[in-house]
Amino acid sequence: MKRIDNYINGSNVSISNKTLPIDDPSTGETIAEVTIASKEDFDEAIKSSKASQLNWANTTPLKRSRILSNYKNLIEKNMDELASLVSKEHGKTLDDAKGSVTRGLEVVEFACGIPHLLKGEFSQNVGTNIDSWSIRQPLGICAGITPFNFPAMVPMWMYPLSIACGNSFILKPSEKDPSCSIKLAELFTEAGLPNGVFNVLQGDKDVVDLILQSNDISSVSFVGSTPVARYIYQQSSIYGKRVQALGGAKNHLVVMPDANLDQAVDGIIGAGYGSAGERCMAVSVAVAVGDIADELVEKIHVESQKLKVAPWTDPDSDMGPVISKLHKEKIENYISIGVKEGAKLVEDGRNYKIQGYENGYFVGPTLFDKVTKDMTIYKEEIFGPVVSVVRAKNYDEALNLVNDHDFGNGTSVYTSDGEIARHFTTNSKIGMVGVNVPIPVPMAFHSFGGWKQSLFGDHSVHGMEGVHFYTKLKTVTSRWPKSIQSGPEFVLPTN
Repeated sequence: MKRIDNYINGSNVSISNKTLPIDDPSTGETIAEVTIASKEDFDEAIKSSKASQLNWANTTPLKRSRILSNYKNLIEKNMDELASLVSKEHGKTLDDAKGSVTRGLEVVEFACGIPHLLKGEFSQNVGTNIDSWSIRQPLGICAGITPFNFPAMVPMWMYPLSIACGNSFILKPSEKDPSCSIKLAELFTEAGLPNGVFNVLQGDKDVVDLILQSNDISSVSFVGSTPVARYIYQQSSIYGKRVQALGGAKNHLVVMPDANLDQAVDGIIGAGYGSAGERCMAVSVAVAVGDIADELVEKIHVESQKLKVAPWTDPDSDMGPVISKLHKEKIENYISIGVKEGAKLVEDGRNYKIQGYENGYFVGPTLFDKVTKDMTIYKEEIFGPVVSVVRAKNYDEALNLVNDHDFGNGTSVYTSDGEIARHFTTNSKIGMVGVNVPIPVPMAFHSFGGWKQSLFGDHSVHGMEGVHFYTKLKTVTSRWPKSIQSGPEFVLPTN
């Protein structure tokens, strides 16, 4: 049985003998086991991080940038292997996995510009013969706790930029699909990163709590469900850490009567069912405005039936299984609740079987119509291939649905009306907004983050928000006095 260990100080190591199984979601078979790090493993990671961080912080940003550039090249060369590791343990299609690695790689590319990104501000003569300037300095040891759905992309939203800023970084990936994180760490070492700057600790909640309670760790980055994000935020704050904790989502895609309906349907299909709906930016609610609802529902139904649900090894697969048997049961329970509460089940993805993969964790595309805002399937994050259509009489009602929901991660509007689009982007209380774009995930040089119950903390991830999160601001005020002093001053200088 293959075993995935920790990666500490440039080596695959583990003191702990405790493990958890890793399943192939397509077959339901256990294919490997992952170490659950002990307190001793954690202490080794901290020791390694502390020993390397100061020297790394004193390494010039230009030298750091060159190592990151080497790393970028190695990721590109190993793209197929990284994507295969993601697909095998997560279940998503190979093309989707490659796309997710690429979106992570974009942050590495952005981080290569760290000599420019760390430049501060300078003002001459803020007072008489007094200059002032700002510099950004690293925090020390940073940590990231990442989810199962993007085992390459989400970690790469965190550690490349943190390390580029001069920090050392401890990654705690999901225990459900940990292999990609080890390969990424090995490639970083191969690129020239000093041992100990990037460590990977495998584990469960016990390891998370060690991270949150450690006095040696300065910041915590997290992506996952809202209840866990709130816990991460609260505990990190108690222990004096800087924290960015991204939570759940219920992303609405508003379809106006003047929208290009075929484009809207394509957007809903791809964003709702892609990666089996296991995306925090998945479209889970389609808001049909006015008389467009019947035609919209029918087109989604027809097109979703054309999707090929199959293992990642099938090159024609449109969507694969969900991550685990437990998650499959959770999604199917939500579908049953939707039926019980009165939503119209247009397409039922429960009990989905594929010949030869009967024990796989497959859920077929599921479509509900006439969902109302008081229903459980509308209020809660399902995180599966379930799309709910809500009917709104007009634009104002649709916008209120978006703004009144507890989650505020992403939203989109499909329309041909520029005035509506402008009003929507200005007045929607959501962190990321798309116009005729179904998944408005920002590029690496912007920042990713939601509002309301979708983000706890003041900073989004990557982009300049990431640079600011992983550094401390220091402002220097300087004067070189004349040899003859004028005596002490007892008031604040004003000129």
